[in-house]
Amino acid sequence: MSQSRLRVGILGATGTVGQRFIVLLQNHPQFEITHLGASERSAGQTYKKIVRWKLSQSMPEDIGGLTVTLCDPAHFEGCSLVFSALDSSVAGPVEDAFARAGMAVFSNAKDHRMDSDVPILIPFCNPDHLDIISHQQKSRGLTGNGYIITNANCASTGLVVALKPLQDAFGIDKVIVFTMQAVSGAGYPGVPSLDIYDNVVPYISGEEDKLHVEPRKILGRVEGGDTFVDYDVTLSAMCNRVPVIDGHTECVSIKLNKTATLEEVQKALKEFKPKLPALPSMPPVSLQLFEESDRPQPRLDRDLGRGYTVAVGGVRKCNVLDFKFTLLSHNCVIGAAGGSILNAELALVRGYLK
Repeated sequence: MSQSRLRVGILGATGTVGQRFIVLLQNHPQFEITHLGASERSAGQTYKKIVRWKLSQSMPEDIGGLTVTLCDPAHFEGCSLVFSALDSSVAGPVEDAFARAGMAVFSNAKDHRMDSDVPILIPFCNPDHLDIISHQQKSRGLTGNGYIITNANCASTGLVVALKPLQDAFGIDKVIVFTMQAVSGAGYPGVPSLDIYDNVVPYISGEEDKLHVEPRKILGRVEGGDTFVDYDVTLSAMCNRVPVIDGHTECVSIKLNKTATLEEVQKALKEFKPKLPALPSMPPVSLQLFEESDRPQPRLDRDLGRGYTVAVGGVRKCNVLDFKFTLLSHNCVIGAAGGSILNAELALVRGYLK
């Protein structure tokens, strides 16, 4: 292992999000995968022997030879951080144990998102929320690199990135969002084929609740280094599963706090540039605005910026609220594993990893 790279573990390594971490971290300049964790039935076997690989990209040969262990900090000695792709049914206490053992935890699970001392971090939008980590460590008695950072729900991520420049320029009063979410967002095996072929499933359990609360926390602020203050915006969501493999599409209507012209709204979106240092996974453009009324589309645009770019198009006046538009984000990259990797890269630059 390169002495200049941090040792990284992946929890839930055999699932599709775990596999996505492996692909995205291949040849990463700062992080090197040295440990893989999974369930008891997988422990003690090599990764290539027990994983059911589901991605189109090939499994890295060096990863295939690693021995899988239980998701227990005792088996992850020497790791500076772990990426958690664990299911929410087990993630909470496991992630707590790793944080107590002095390892930074970058989680995809929902378990800790709404904790009063845990940030839902999207570096494009709220990098200052890292400021609460010192308070989290003190209040929980964590040492070393021990802390927990979550990324947002996959649908919340794309929505918040599109809302952020409009919040900064005009303020936002109300948001109505109708999502068309890809089947990969349900994990594997996910939605039964007879439920999704030639069909739309007009409800996804738990998704609406996340979209009603997570954006408020992400778009809010950290006050006094120890308190989250939610952004005062009202959200209403309807979440649907559609027969698309990757890429969440969302139709959004918004009411602004200030009067704005269509041109001013388009300009705010087009000129959005996060105030961030250079990060290895940072795309050239964080938010791409399409002028075409029929873009973005999942098949054409989900891989923009290697899946890290959020696309917005069809910005126009709304007859009920002020404006409406369509957005697209890659739910498995910026909305899942890639979002956690960006969070870790930012934490490293800000001195929270060593």
